[in-house]
Amino acid sequence: MNAPYTDLMNQAAIAAAKVIVAVYDRDVVAMRKSDGSPVTEADQEAEAIILAHLAKSGLPVLAEESVSGGHIPALGERYFVVDPLDGTKEFLKRNGEFTVNIAYCENGRPVSGVVLAPVTGDIYWGGPDGAFAGKVVDGSISGSARLSVSRVKQPLRIVASRSHGHPALAVVCEELAVAENVSVGSSLKFCLLAAGKAELYPRFTPTSEWDTAAGQAVLQAAGGVVLDLDGLPLTCGHPDRKFLNTWFVAASSRELALSALAHMARFAEA
Repeated sequence: MNAPYTDLMNQAAIAAAKVIVAVYDRDVVAMRKSDGSPVTEADQEAEAIILAHLAKSGLPVLAEESVSGGHIPALGERYFVVDPLDGTKEFLKRNGEFTVNIAYCENGRPVSGVVLAPVTGDIYWGGPDGAFAGKVVDGSISGSARLSVSRVKQPLRIVASRSHGHPALAVVCEELAVAENVSVGSSLKFCLLAAGKAELYPRFTPTSEWDTAAGQAVLQAAGGVVLDLDGLPLTCGHPDRKFLNTWFVAASSRELALSALAHMARFAEA
């Protein structure tokens, strides 16, 4: 675990997951933020815990609930990007498909990150030294295994969201001869690609930078890519667009990503 701040991010995610599970195990009341998206006490308590851990680094933190409350730090060249509970809709559906996302970024690029699913304890992390998966048991990570993307070209397996869809998805799946759709929520989509269990994740609906940064870091560390509509790596730290991403594609290879983007571009121009 020699990637930048990996140990610190893992510790923060594990601590946040503990409070999330405590809230998950009782009745939850969701509130609505100004953009209409749901938020719960689990989101808020988890973010407070993560911020306390990351404060040890002295680096600024771009965190979802803080931004929602109007607290936007000056980011500089090095900073963290945090979604304390990615998949609040999945949390409220009680299907377990939600995650804690923490990424460390340099000059707008996710360098290392951690994605933790609190209910199952599945944890994924990655950086310059590679991508790994393990299981959180009693507050510690066990069973660490290195991850690598699938290099199988056909038949393609695609991951899609349980809570967000787009009419173009079916068309792209047909044109690329996708054989299997593995539907899953939150940043677990990136992790399935990193683990070689799927090859493609095209995203047609809105996401924020904290939704994608950690998963992007893990996938990149496993040998995959996340590209925007211009074919460039997805970046973070854009207050001018309210930290929203464009459409993007995550894939097991750059070749596959560019092929998918060629099909997606037609719908973006429509």
